[in-house]
Amino acid sequence: MQIIDISQEVFSCKVFPGDEPPVMERAMSVEQGDVCNLTNLSMCAHNGTHVDAPFHFLQDGKTIDRMGLAPYVGDCYVARHEGDVTAQDAQLIMQKAAAVNADKRILIAGRATVTAEAARVFAASGILLIGNESQTVGPENAPKEVHLILLGKGITLLEGIVLDKVAEGKYFLSAAPLNLGGCDGAPCRAFLMHNY
Repeated sequence: MQIIDISQEVFSCKVFPGDEPPVMERAMSVEQGDVCNLTNLSMCAHNGTHVDAPFHFLQDGKTIDRMGLAPYVGDCYVARHEGDVTAQDAQLIMQKAAAVNADKRILIAGRATVTAEAARVFAASGILLIGNESQTVGPENAPKEVHLILLGKGITLLEGIVLDKVAEGKYFLSAAPLNLGGCDGAPCRAFLMHNY
């Protein structure tokens, strides 16, 4: 079995424009005579590899602690795409995923942007999760519409994953977020498992 880490390292991660980058502070240090090394961190819940809960854009949407683990763990399909994902592209991705019984969690590799039309196809398909390599699933300059379409259907978003060395196909995904009560998103350590 192969295990593929698809997470960014937190302190060198990509950050959505306008968000504060993660900060590490050494609160205690063995080298300085303290009993142990102890680190404090400060970061946006949407830095690096992270998930969005519906509450991110919907005031009455579920927060991350109310999402359960089912969306984040299970079979997934990795599709490769460059550029805008159209409705036709989304339909083709769903067909490929269904053919290998992995159509509940979709990860899109490449410099891809999910359009509103594609988001509607994904939302109508009954998926639990959609992920991509960008820090936002929709257009970076106008992410709201795509988020509303997907989060409005209770679909969780896995953003900022690293799939440059991952081939298209079926995998087992684990991307459970930190259990942050009342939060709109959370960082996660995402990985894929693949049997040869």
